[in-house]
Amino acid sequence: MATWFITGCSSGLGRQLAITALAAGFNVVVTARNPATLQDVAASYPKNALVASLDVTNEMMIKKVVKQAEQRFGAIDVLINNAGYGYRAAVEEGDSNQVANLFATNFFGAVSMIKAVLPGMRARHCGTIVNITSIGARLAMPGSAYYSATKFALEGLSDALRKEVDPLGIRVLIVEPGAFRTDFAGRSLVGSKTMISDYDETVGPRRKTQDKTDGTQPGDPARAAKVLLSYSQIWCMSIF
Repeated sequence: MATWFITGCSSGLGRQLAITALAAGFNVVVTARNPATLQDVAASYPKNALVASLDVTNEMMIKKVVKQAEQRFGAIDVLINNAGYGYRAAVEEGDSNQVANLFATNFFGAVSMIKAVLPGMRARHCGTIVNITSIGARLAMPGSAYYSATKFALEGLSDALRKEVDPLGIRVLIVEPGAFRTDFAGRSLVGSKTMISDYDETVGPRRKTQDKTDGTQPGDPARAAKVLLSYSQIWCMSIF
């Protein structure tokens, strides 16, 4: 049975995907910065769920959890890079530390995860890496320049990575979600404290303090998880 490793499972798409994969019988490494949010998942699937604390900006933690996963399940077959969050600010308003932290999670966190699982996938000439990007990687909106930049960067890396590892039997896919009922517009959205009035018309309506979309988005994470799972036969083709 294939083993999935999913980051950012405390809520939203990551949590739904983990539950859906577990219900389908897959082994799943279910991770979040606060594993207490996942205890119900661990209790429901004690045999094939490995719940672990993971901050993707911490390379030592990544290596530790990847090692735990390999010791428990033997190999990581599918990596889902889902951890990430949103950031709203005009380019001029962007706080340097906040932007650095955003890239550390959304882009470099995914890079660190990829580098941690690739040795095992290369050794088996088998595996799939799925990078969750965003519709914002195709269309950058006012106030979301930095967030879109992290997703554009991840898609550019994914395209090159795909060409590097395809001859080795490893697949690389990207998924570009639109508006889903997750915590993206709530807990998982950060905004700059600097607000320049000249940007009120363009960026103003999209500032965190003005965004009222949380919980009203049209996309259903549970349905999205089922769609993603439907591709698992393709992702794990050489495993079954």
